[in-house]
Amino acid sequence: MIRQRHIFYVEGYDPQGAEGYYGLFRAACKRFRSVWPIRLELGSLELQSDDFAHWRVDAHAPNWDVTTRYDFLRQERFIRADMAEPMTRHIPRALRWIAGDLVSGTLVRIFRASWRFGLALSYFEFLLLAWLAVPLAAGLLVARALAAFLPIPVWGGGLVALAVAPAVFLFLRPLADRWMVVQITNHWPRLREFARGGVTWFDQAIDAGARGLVAAALANEADELVIIGHSGGGITAPAVVARALELDPDLGRRGPQLVLLTLGSIMPAVALHPAAVKMRDVIARLASEPSLTWIDCQSRKDVLNFWDFDPVAGVGVKTAAHRYNPLIWAVRFKEMVSPEYYRRFRRSFFRLHYQFIMSGDRRAPYDYLMLVAGPVAIAQWARHPNQTAAAFAPDGAFTGEIRAGGAVAGAVTQN
Repeated sequence: MIRQRHIFYVEGYDPQGAEGYYGLFRAACKRFRSVWPIRLELGSLELQSDDFAHWRVDAHAPNWDVTTRYDFLRQERFIRADMAEPMTRHIPRALRWIAGDLVSGTLVRIFRASWRFGLALSYFEFLLLAWLAVPLAAGLLVARALAAFLPIPVWGGGLVALAVAPAVFLFLRPLADRWMVVQITNHWPRLREFARGGVTWFDQAIDAGARGLVAAALANEADELVIIGHSGGGITAPAVVARALELDPDLGRRGPQLVLLTLGSIMPAVALHPAAVKMRDVIARLASEPSLTWIDCQSRKDVLNFWDFDPVAGVGVKTAAHRYNPLIWAVRFKEMVSPEYYRRFRRSFFRLHYQFIMSGDRRAPYDYLMLVAGPVAIAQWARHPNQTAAAFAPDGAFTGEIRAGGAVAGAVTQN
């Protein structure tokens, strides 16, 4: 039984940062309390440094109590700076990314690995290209219309087109922001640069996260040390663990259990690029690490992840040593939510993507809050999700423990 847990949460490329994610977590807690008869107490958000924020979660049930420290690795200052850059920098960088994926064959490999993810990624590429094409077309149409009624020279029409196109481009900016075009097309060029070993701000965030992880392991105050990466965090979180193993090769061999939990990870799309040597090195390192339990959660309903995909062999990584990781956990969102609730957000693929870190409106084998604040080791949940969920009584008491083969047996009490 877990009594103390230490979480390191690694966000994806999301400018809302610690405050936004604390709000999401608070909303998840509210829905969780309506489903589970467990007293859940959420502490306040503390912005302790530029690198970390944290909050505390205390969960109480009839025969168990768990205290969780939830550290949030802050990257929002880097992400916001990226997104605030002028379009004269962003657009050429994004176009190089699109062209590079086409020329290298990466987009084809992504489609082969997951045609749904390939379509989702292509959708954002198309939106960016449309955002550029529509203003150009509008400028040309206005110039031609004026030329049809006014005796203006060709160069005059060109000046009109050059004036109209930027105005239309700026007019469409709010729509591009709403559809997350700037955010997504800023993220991917950075990921490509990081994956091939270029110097990026990711390195600073990863090093800060790794040092925090090593310090937490040395403190040895928790039963379980968990690094969680959702979406784009499924790239940085493994890199944090790999860097921490460089700093302390004994990490996980002593002290708390070491768990890496990747939720709806987009890492395969990064590692499938031929030049992504650094990313594949990280994957190979973690796949052959016996002191680590890496759990990769995938959902069929989430088009922004790779469903039924091996994130090691599937990206061409071959481990020289024995392979230990990852354990694939197939998560079914429909088990977590009622049909009425599911219909409210099933057409929003970003909302579905975030269901990995949200609560549902009914008990299910996968429940993010129970993983974070519950008494069962996360590796145990992942190996035997149905049996573990069934081992909780109606009042929230844990009535058994998982034994070999996944059987639930034996009453468990906590002194």
